[in-house]
Amino acid sequence: MNEPVKVIIVDDHPMVAEGIQSILESYDDIIVLATLTNGREAIDQLQTLAPDVILMDLNMPDIGGLTATEIVLERRPNTRVVILSMHDNPEYISSALSHGAMGYLLKDVPTDEIKQAIDAVMRGDTYLCTGAQGSIAPKDNGAREALTEREQTILLQVASGKSNKQVAHALDISVRTVETHRKNIKRKLGISSTAGLTRYALEHGVLQGTGARL
Repeated sequence: MNEPVKVIIVDDHPMVAEGIQSILESYDDIIVLATLTNGREAIDQLQTLAPDVILMDLNMPDIGGLTATEIVLERRPNTRVVILSMHDNPEYISSALSHGAMGYLLKDVPTDEIKQAIDAVMRGDTYLCTGAQGSIAPKDNGAREALTEREQTILLQVASGKSNKQVAHALDISVRTVETHRKNIKRKLGISSTAGLTRYALEHGVLQGTGARL
């Protein structure tokens, strides 16, 4: 018999979180480890709880769902994140997927779709709920892909002259993760050198930012 899927629900609306918890606890093959209220709690308790799936609200105080998803996947890459949202806007859905989420659920979906989403992402599939299917915005080949918040933080660190090892230590992530971020940043910006990244940061005011640790 397979082990039950371990799930964390992260939503700052208690009624939403409790409702989803009640639904999931009716299944024998799912265990709800915790309901948390924001992304920072999810990050802080990630290693202790060791979830298989996180159902992550999109808009939350302190650290929102997108940034939390990115950090969660840096620290525990095998965790599957499914975004919960009221928004069916294509940009929201595309952004969630680009941050590493494997699923996107609107909060008004039928209850059985939540279970379908968990089953799908545990198989390694991407799951978009019925209301989100077909809503992905087509890419404009002439447009530059935007940096995520986490990539902007990495860019600030790199442009400040820090090595990969120093950035990894500052953000509590692996050197390999920093290298992956740098590669993605260079690809998105069309820049091939660290000097070019520093020049870009200066020209676009990135070095004026706070670079707060998350």
